Amino acid sequence: MTELLQKVRVIDPVSEIDELFDVLIADGYIREVASHISDISSDTQIKDCQGLVLGPGLVDLYSHSGEPGFEERETLLSFLQAAAAGGFTRVSILPDTSPVIDNPALVAQLQQKRPEGHKSKGAEKSLSFLLPCSPAPLLHLWGAITVDIAGKQMTELADLASAGVVGFTDGKPLENLALVQRVLEYLQPLGKPVAFWPSDRQLTANGVMREGTDALRFGLPPIPASAETTAIAAMLELVAAIGTPVHIMRVSTNRSVELIASAKAAGLPITASTTWMHLLLDTKAVKSYHTSLHLDPPLGNPSDMAALRAGVRAGVIDAIAIDHTPYSYEEKVQAFAEAPAGAIGLELALPLLWQYLVETEEFTALELWRALSTNPAECLGQKVSAIVPHQPAELTLFDPQQTWKVERKSLYTLSQNTPWLGQQLKGHVVQTWC
Repeated sequence: MTELLQKVRVIDPVSEIDELFDVLIADGYIREVASHISDISSDTQIKDCQGLVLGPGLVDLYSHSGEPGFEERETLLSFLQAAAAGGFTRVSILPDTSPVIDNPALVAQLQQKRPEGHKSKGAEKSLSFLLPCSPAPLLHLWGAITVDIAGKQMTELADLASAGVVGFTDGKPLENLALVQRVLEYLQPLGKPVAFWPSDRQLTANGVMREGTDALRFGLPPIPASAETTAIAAMLELVAAIGTPVHIMRVSTNRSVELIASAKAAGLPITASTTWMHLLLDTKAVKSYHTSLHLDPPLGNPSDMAALRAGVRAGVIDAIAIDHTPYSYEEKVQAFAEAPAGAIGLELALPLLWQYLVETEEFTALELWRALSTNPAECLGQKVSAIVPHQPAELTLFDPQQTWKVERKSLYTLSQNTPWLGQQLKGHVVQTWC
């Protein structure tokens, strides 16, 4: 199929471009990018894209899949459908499946189960918005650092690396610093990304909300910012001593941003990410007691949210992660403190971030797209191609003005745990080329 996108707004963080162009796509490749393209074949499908945005495909650093083990929450197919519907062309799942992704055999099994395209068995609703010649979004697997992500015994890291994992993380706090030190030493020669979520669980205790006046007002057990910052400080000391590059996940506090900025200024090989919901909401939102606002780490105070936004813009926080965490209706219908932490986000992140950060002019379109595409790829040791001729068409076409309602029939993900359920949103992905 050959498609001509006319007068589309091209946002390309690689080339630092935000301009109107005509873009010709054929056989999965970008064939031409020009102010006006008229020399086309008779079978070219012409699309009027005035008002639409074309950017590199989005890249998610880490999210949770239900499959294997919790298919009622999410299957690999529905996960990839949701990713493509949200504009993501590369996604990486955390190892906390059942069984845990802690051995090469399971890595191979999951790689074989990946749908190769929109005609995959059982994909009746599936990827019809993709080009017929396109595969599904590229699915990466994080390998567990410790057996059964129990934080006690290291996995066979070299074997997992050979099996093709994208990198290593448990996706949960590792509090044994002696083990963390050994992991950093073992991983140094493998050249794979390693991601840690610094959090002191003794300081977290039974807390469910960031410590502050709102936690007092809402009567919820608090979590001090020091639960995160002390763990980050310890992690930075180990990185300084050993030199292995590290990615810091789920940054959520003002002080954490300051620590990471200082470490980067000192030349430490670190990258960092926060989640999309921590950029959009703060503790005041918890007033509703909606269990999809129970996150871990919790939503920050207003000063935390402001610092995270500034950190993303300045590049201190390299990437925005989705941390898509599906749960069934029954699992989330509990008291706020008893419900499991997490919310879905693959289909919602781009529209909401665009609406509340770009349209308000707090972020430029390039700043947001960079934090969702090229920077996450770099954190994974990957590259995203510029939108220029002869490059593969790994692209997302987005309509910032299209409205839609968040409801079961409009979502590809199987779970509905989001505070935006039932609400009208502005902004929708029109097409994804993977």
